[in-house]
Amino acid sequence: MGKYTTTHLVWDWNGTLLDDISAVIGATNAAFAEIGIEPITLARYRELYCVPIPRFYERLMGRLPTDAEWLAMDEAFHRHYTELRVVCALAQGVEELLVEWRSAGRSQSLLSMYGHDQLLPVVRQYGIERHFVRVDGRTGPSGGSKAAHMARHIAALGGVAPEHVVVIGDAVDDAVAAAHVGARAVLYTGGSHSRASLEPAGVPVVDTLAEAVELAERWTA
Repeated sequence: MGKYTTTHLVWDWNGTLLDDISAVIGATNAAFAEIGIEPITLARYRELYCVPIPRFYERLMGRLPTDAEWLAMDEAFHRHYTELRVVCALAQGVEELLVEWRSAGRSQSLLSMYGHDQLLPVVRQYGIERHFVRVDGRTGPSGGSKAAHMARHIAALGGVAPEHVVVIGDAVDDAVAAAHVGARAVLYTGGSHSRASLEPAGVPVVDTLAEAVELAERWTA
């Protein structure tokens, strides 16, 4: 297969395609309750959120969680998130954006730090799997960075040159993962980070996914 010469989009899932920040906050506060941490507001979450996740907890606790605390919080988060996620919808305009990009003969894929075995049925449930040439979720322990997963994802696509890839996500880690493979990134303010915490990443920051796609189109070779 020859190299693609048009932009390939790599979409993030949680907080980007899926508008699940309310479920994330609810699950985070349930996890905090496991070890007696006070609930956090959405604004505070977006101000402090970072990966690896234990470092985020350190910002709140003033210390890293113990191994036992981390396990308890991680288990509680995923249990409560699974319950809360079912009422979450796709972000505004997602289906139209995916259809238009694919209809124009361009490719796109999905890479998430949500567990791979949980991700696939959820994406199918929302009826958008057909728009992606590949869907990958996290393998291995939770809480880490996306960079290594991004490298594997790009390699598995076959024929997609990193310089023709645009990563669209809601976290600084999405920009870090893009830079790790030599791709571009656009960060979206509708998820885990505030604009103020995204801008230091040094990549374009947008308030809508339509704006992100418009930027990617401008970069198309």
